[in-house]
Amino acid sequence: MISIVIPALNEAGGIAGTIDSLQQVLAHSPEAGAEILVVDDGSSDATARIAAEAGATVVRHPHNVGYGQALKSGIRAARHDTIVIIDADLTYPAQSIPELVAEFRKGFDMVVGARTGHHYTGSVFKGPLRDILKFLVEFSAGRSIPDANSGLRVFSRATISGYLPHLCNTFSFTTSLTLAYMLTGRFVTYLPIPYHERVGKTKVKLLKDSLLTLQYIIQAIIYYNPLKLFLLLTLITIALAIGGFLAAAITGLHAPYLLGIGGLLMSIAVFALGLLADLLRQILVRTGAE
Repeated sequence: MISIVIPALNEAGGIAGTIDSLQQVLAHSPEAGAEILVVDDGSSDATARIAAEAGATVVRHPHNVGYGQALKSGIRAARHDTIVIIDADLTYPAQSIPELVAEFRKGFDMVVGARTGHHYTGSVFKGPLRDILKFLVEFSAGRSIPDANSGLRVFSRATISGYLPHLCNTFSFTTSLTLAYMLTGRFVTYLPIPYHERVGKTKVKLLKDSLLTLQYIIQAIIYYNPLKLFLLLTLITIALAIGGFLAAAITGLHAPYLLGIGGLLMSIAVFALGLLADLLRQILVRTGAE
């Protein structure tokens, strides 16, 4: 059995259609009788009432606390261990859920729907920002990631429970979840899915949420694999040092040479800090295990 968790903030226009599409898919799949749980994150419209009338179980927040916190509430309230998360705006295809669940039951820790289509590509500003964040996430995880923040994914409640306190409470929840699983050696796979135009107004603030995502990427690296971040900083300082030496050789000036010496000394200090940070992480892991 599965529990489908839907975070919703002022989604009166799309919530009934989302629940209806899920019910139709579930009625013709081995998951008939699955739980549909809507987390109303402080909506000021009729989202909660419409969801309840459509047949979903509704968890209500007295005020808005964020997409990630809504998902956490839904995961904790779910009756079944296999959790599916999906948005309330009809952008994700409910028809893909049986395929994702079947793949999950092959032994993966998480299966993610990788979005495709022009609605996912977005504007000329959204695309480059997504590419930058994608590069950072892939660098952090050390593997290709087709879609770091897809909102359609399947995972186990038992597995995710230990990660929940460290995951983002806002729109970066899915990105932080991706990094948490990959940086701790979990098995994650992706299946392509179509991505549709949303119903209603988007809640995403492009620049603000992109900066928050960047913040949580850095925090995830520091928490799970700090040496990787310090190694990157070390390489940057070494590159600056080499640049200083080359400039000194070309111009004959002493200032670039001194910059190069400073860069080399700084790279040693940064790498040493990285080793200390990684040692501290290992101590904390062992202490927690004991």
